[in-house]
Amino acid sequence: MFNHIMVGANDIEKAKTFYDAVLGTLGFTGEAMRNVASSGHTRLFYVHNGGTFCVSEPINDEPATFANGGTIGFKCDSPEQVKAFHDAGVANGGTSIEDPPGPREGGVLGTMHLSYVRDPSGNKLCALHRPQS
Repeated sequence: MFNHIMVGANDIEKAKTFYDAVLGTLGFTGEAMRNVASSGHTRLFYVHNGGTFCVSEPINDEPATFANGGTIGFKCDSPEQVKAFHDAGVANGGTSIEDPPGPREGGVLGTMHLSYVRDPSGNKLCALHRPQS
């Protein structure tokens, strides 16, 4: 359904350190592709398993802001990967939010393992593992 997701960053180098670490826990093993747009703004592209996650300096030169109520969810292969994502984020400039990493009852969706972290610019990320039933 999605081709890519892009978030803004106020400090592209802090964002790179953060996303290199958290995306590394999901199996991304390369360098982010760095691009300087014709406007002079730096962008990072992480391509993995058919999807692209992008981080960009805002091209309107306004501060990057996060969406109130918005969350970007990353699919994980195990509860351990959910925790590793969270811990890598916190260790690399992110902030732990909501409950600690662990199982949550999802009603109709059953039990899921979740963790939430904000990146250095405040974007809300979720790491999620849904066990096969």
